[in-house]
Amino acid sequence: MVRIGNLELRDQLVLLAPMEDVTDVSFRLIAREMGADAVYTEFISSEALIRSVAKSKKKLVTLEAERPVAIQIYGGDPDVMKEAAIISEAAGPDFLDINCGCWVKNVAGKGAGAGLLKDPPRMERMVRATVDAVRLPVTVKTRLGWDQESINILEIAPMLEQAGAAALTIHCRTRSQGHSGTADWDWIPKIKKVVSIPVFLNGDVKTAEDAERAFAETGADGVMVARAAITNPFIFRQIKELRATGSYRQPTVEERIHMCIRHLRDSCEVRGEPRGVFSFRKHYAGYLRELRGGSQVRRDLMQTPTVQECVDRLELFLREYQMMSELGVGAEEEAIMAA
Repeated sequence: MVRIGNLELRDQLVLLAPMEDVTDVSFRLIAREMGADAVYTEFISSEALIRSVAKSKKKLVTLEAERPVAIQIYGGDPDVMKEAAIISEAAGPDFLDINCGCWVKNVAGKGAGAGLLKDPPRMERMVRATVDAVRLPVTVKTRLGWDQESINILEIAPMLEQAGAAALTIHCRTRSQGHSGTADWDWIPKIKKVVSIPVFLNGDVKTAEDAERAFAETGADGVMVARAAITNPFIFRQIKELRATGSYRQPTVEERIHMCIRHLRDSCEVRGEPRGVFSFRKHYAGYLRELRGGSQVRRDLMQTPTVQECVDRLELFLREYQMMSELGVGAEEEAIMAA
């Protein structure tokens, strides 16, 4: 078992990463259904929480069906983080996560997220204040260091454990890398030698094969999937199947379209129209990937303003796809017919 405080989970976890404007309730439910062992909310500003900003408060909402679920918060002031942690705990998640890894300028540049890697004493005070403020387990997500010349994760990790962190997620890049370059997984075994709490690997887990290799090469207690889940929400199922059987299924066309429609509707329930329709557009590439005619459907959907019109277009595409498959029409013949 992997223990996050008093929370016991299966060994070698597969986790959905917290992603802004992606991991709302609708996406977290799908990830759990597909096999993610735990999911995380979008990251939430501690300052916004204590000021009761409506958009941030809404991100605190979780459902029983998505447990175990973590609320992730970020900020640069230990006292503010303490208050935000108390507010977050009242929302009823299974654990809290502190973001010490966000690399974007308007977060890290203000001393929050990965900016805390430049001030380890303040990071320690923040984690300790948060841990002391709540009864829930508190975990931390961070990076290797600010840049290649200042990698300090081997000093940071035991400090965070001493401050009370129940687990660590390490994005195996520096802040200066952002999402560029290659994640350096070699740091995970080194980190595991200096702490006794679970260590989760994040970075470049793009396929089921990547996850299998990450477990085999690093001994990580879990792998966290981020952007790959946007382009392939079935990746959690594929990882689990590969680990259990040595192979995995690709989703059928029917499964993709039905899941896409459900996800779209749920997303719009969470965000409302038209925002839900617009924000969902990032997901079409994943659901329609490598399907005959999928590129054209995606182009159409990018211009479609309402939920019902999007659903109608997807359902029409599925009927046409099924008809072509029943007739045995291949991609080349289909292109000729379309012309």
